[in-house]
Amino acid sequence: MKIYDELVARGLIAQVTDEEGIKNLIDNGKAVFYIGFDPTADSLHVGHFMTLCLMKRLQMAGNKPIALLGGGTGMIGDPSGKTDMRKMMDKETIEHNIACFKKQMSRFIDFSDGKALMVNNADWLLGLNYVDMLREVGPYFSVTNMLRAECYKQRMDRDGGLTFLEFNYMIMQSYDFLELYRRYGCNLQFGGDDQWSNMLGGRELIRKKLGKKDAEAMTITLLLNSEGKKMGKTVSGAVWLDPEKTTPYDFYQYWRNVGDADVLKCIRMLTFLPLEEIDKMDKWEGAQLNEAKEILAYELTKLVHGEDEAVKAQNAARAIFTSGDAADMPTVEITEADLKDGAIDIQAVLVKAGMATSRSDARRSVEGGGVTVDGEKVTDLFMSFKPEDIGDGRVIKKGKKTFKKIIYK
Repeated sequence: MKIYDELVARGLIAQVTDEEGIKNLIDNGKAVFYIGFDPTADSLHVGHFMTLCLMKRLQMAGNKPIALLGGGTGMIGDPSGKTDMRKMMDKETIEHNIACFKKQMSRFIDFSDGKALMVNNADWLLGLNYVDMLREVGPYFSVTNMLRAECYKQRMDRDGGLTFLEFNYMIMQSYDFLELYRRYGCNLQFGGDDQWSNMLGGRELIRKKLGKKDAEAMTITLLLNSEGKKMGKTVSGAVWLDPEKTTPYDFYQYWRNVGDADVLKCIRMLTFLPLEEIDKMDKWEGAQLNEAKEILAYELTKLVHGEDEAVKAQNAARAIFTSGDAADMPTVEITEADLKDGAIDIQAVLVKAGMATSRSDARRSVEGGGVTVDGEKVTDLFMSFKPEDIGDGRVIKKGKKTFKKIIYK
C-alpha cells in the first residue's frame, strides 16, 4: 500500500482539492509540504501530536516537511473557528516558545542534511511594508468571498463583531504559502477544518498572482480528518509533550484511559503499527479493549518520551492497578513553601499534584467521594498533612485511575 492510500485507510484525510494530483505527488516522494504551528505556549500539546505523526509518515515516504512557526502570525492571533480573540504575545515570549517547539519537533522530524526545514514566517511578514503588501496581494482577495468563510461568519454576531486585525489573518496565511513556494518550492499544504478557508486563499493566491491556472501540484490543498482534529482540540492545553508539564506516566495514563469507542481510531491514526495488525483488533471487545488501550498508551509514550520511559510508565500503571505497589508511581514534592501554618490541606495537595485545576475543583472531587489517601476515602475537606504525616510518602488517588505519591523535601 502506498502512502496516500495508507493515509486514507488510517482515517487521516477528509477532503482534498485534487486527489489524483496529491496522490501522485506524495506517493512518488515529490511533495515539499508545510504545516503551520502558532507558538501560543512553551510546549507542543496533544493537539499537535497527530500533525507531527503525519509529517513523520510523509517524510518516511521520501517527502520533505516544512514546519512553519508562526512568529509573525502569532503577533495577531488566529480567529479560525474561535469566538474570542486570542491574547497577543510580545516578541520575547514568541521567540521563547519557538525555541521550545524546535527542540520537541526534532524528536519526530529528521532535520539533518536538508531532509526537512523549520522556518519562521516572521522572516517575511514582520518586514512587510503595508502599502506594498496591499498592492501585491490585495487585488486577489474578494471581501465578499472572505465574509462567506465559516471562521469569519461565526464572529460577525459576537459583541464587537469581527475586527480588522482578525480579518487580515487569511491574507497573512495565504501569503505564507506564496512565500514558501517562492523560497523553498513548497507545493503542498496540510491543515484542519478550521484552516480550510485560509488554505484555499493561499491556493488561489498562487494560481492568480503567478498565473498557475491549471491544477498543478503547487495549488493542492489537503484537509486533515475532522475527527482527528477534534481529538486534538479536546485535549489542547491539558496534555503536553513536555515532560516537565505532563510526566511520561501521566501521558501514558491519558491514552490508557481513552474511551472504548475511540481506542482503535487512535491506534489507527497515531501509531505506526502495521494496518494489518490493527485490522485484526477491529473485532476486539470487552477485556481485549483494555489490552488495546495499553498498546496505544505504550506506543505513543514511546514515540514522545522514548522506550525507557514507556516501559517505566507501563510497569508503574500495571503495578498500581494489580497490587497497589507505588514504587514506580510519579511523585510530587511538597516543600516548606507549600505549607501554611506548618501543614498543607488536601485541597492544596490535589492542586499541587496536578489532580485538580483549582481549590474549588479539588473540593468538588472530595465532596463527590472520589479522593483517597493510602486507600482511605477522604471525607474531611480540610484534612491536612504536616511534614511528619507525609513521612516516606502518601498515595493520593483521584477517581479510579489517577494516582500520585506525595513526598516531603
